[in-house]
Amino acid sequence: MSKQPQPISPLKNFFAGGFGGVCLVFAGHPLDTIKVRLQTQPKPKPGERLMYAGTIDCCKKTLAQEGVKGLYKGMAAPIIGVTPMFAICFFGFGLGKKLQQRSPDDILSYPQLFAAGTLSGIFTTAIMTPGERIKCLLQIQASTGNVKYNGPMDCVRQLYRESGIRGIYKGTALTLMRDVPASGMYFMSYEWLKNLLTPPGKSHNELSVPSVLFAGGMAGIFNWAVAIPPDVLKSRFQTAPEGKYPNGFRDVLRELIREEGVRSLYKGFTAVMLRAFPANAACFLGFELAMKFLNWAAPNL
Repeated sequence: MSKQPQPISPLKNFFAGGFGGVCLVFAGHPLDTIKVRLQTQPKPKPGERLMYAGTIDCCKKTLAQEGVKGLYKGMAAPIIGVTPMFAICFFGFGLGKKLQQRSPDDILSYPQLFAAGTLSGIFTTAIMTPGERIKCLLQIQASTGNVKYNGPMDCVRQLYRESGIRGIYKGTALTLMRDVPASGMYFMSYEWLKNLLTPPGKSHNELSVPSVLFAGGMAGIFNWAVAIPPDVLKSRFQTAPEGKYPNGFRDVLRELIREEGVRSLYKGFTAVMLRAFPANAACFLGFELAMKFLNWAAPNL
C-alpha cells in the first residue's frame, strides 16, 4: 500500500512535474532521437542493408554525419511542450489520487494509483500528440537527407497549411493507446518502489538520492515495457506520407506484421531502455527536489 506523508496538492505536482520534465528531456533526448530513427527506417530493398544495424550503429552514424547536435535534433519541440506536458501529467496524477481519497489520510491501493496514473495519460494527450508529431518529423528528416522543415514552427505552419489542425494532431488515438496504460504503470511502479525502498518508520521524503534515482529509473523501464508497441505504431503513422494508412493504426499494424513480423513492434527496444532509466531517474529526482522546495517555500499551496 502507498503511504501518503502529507496531503496531496495537485498544484504542487503541476509545478514540480514541469521541472521534472525539463530534466527528463535533457537527459534522454539523444537516445530518443536514435529510437525514432530506428523505428522509422525504411525496409531495405533486396540485396541492400538496413540503414542502421542497431542502436550503437545509429549513434555512430549520427555522430559521424551530424555531430553531437544531430542527437539533439528536434529537441526544441519537446522542451517547449514538456514543461506544461509533464506539469499536466503530474497534476493529473495528483488529481487522480485526490479524487479517490475520502479523507487526506487515506492510503491508496496500487490499483487506485494505477487509475490515477491513467488519468494523467489522458490529460497530456492534447500537448503530447502535436509535440511528438513535430519531433518525429524533424528527427527523421536529417537521417533521410530530405530536409523539408526548417524547425518546429516551420513544421507546424506547413502541417497546418497542408492538413489543418488534423495534420498537427495526427496520431492522437495511438498516443492515447500508448500513454494511458503506460502512465498508469509509470506512477504505480514508482510508488511501489518507493514503498519498498523506504525503511520502516521512515517517510518517503527521507529517501536518499540514489533510492529516488533507482525508483524513477525503474519506473521508466516499466512504463516503456508497456508503451513500446503502440509507440512504434505511432512513430510510423505520424511520419508516413498523408493517405498512406487510410484506416489508421490498423493499417500500420498489418503492414508491420506482414513485412517484418511481431518483432518489429519492439523496434528501438535497446535505445528505449537505455534512455528510459537515466531520463526518468532525472525526471523523478527533479520532481522530488522541486516538491521539497515547494513544501518549504509554500507549505499551504
